[in-house]
Amino acid sequence: MRRVIYFVVALVIWILGAWPFVDGKIDLQVMTAGVIASAVVAVLFHEILPKEHRVFISPLRLFWLLVYLPVFFYYVIKANLDVVYRALHPKMPIKPGIVKIKTTLKTESGITALANSITLTPGTLTVDLTDDGFLYIHWINVKSDDIEQATKFIAQRFEWFLKKIFE
Repeated sequence: MRRVIYFVVALVIWILGAWPFVDGKIDLQVMTAGVIASAVVAVLFHEILPKEHRVFISPLRLFWLLVYLPVFFYYVIKANLDVVYRALHPKMPIKPGIVKIKTTLKTESGITALANSITLTPGTLTVDLTDDGFLYIHWINVKSDDIEQATKFIAQRFEWFLKKIFE
């Protein structure tokens, strides 16, 4: 079942990326390549992909994923503007450092999505993840060294949505 789900997800991503529709017709070569590539991905990589594939089946989880994406992009744009401000400011007001945050997410998929969301947000980079749910984040402008405060500033805006999607 997991292979079928990953095949469908890979094929949808292929179709969205390659867009094999030209003048109202489907480009058969592009579509065939997509089906073959998706099948290879599903067969070879299903073991390394997350076991928590419920997100692809549940309409409620898909709804929360669709709600999360604009929220995530909002924070990415906001962080981009903040980094541009810091880079262009004559005094370069940065205070870089590595902070420790605690995640309440339990699933591997949720923790991975959180780490990637943090890394994709400019000004932050996930450096390490421990087995006990701590993440080490490189932060361009450290506002707090306290674990709870740093977690509030960096991760809580994403965790609420990711819990609804992955747990």
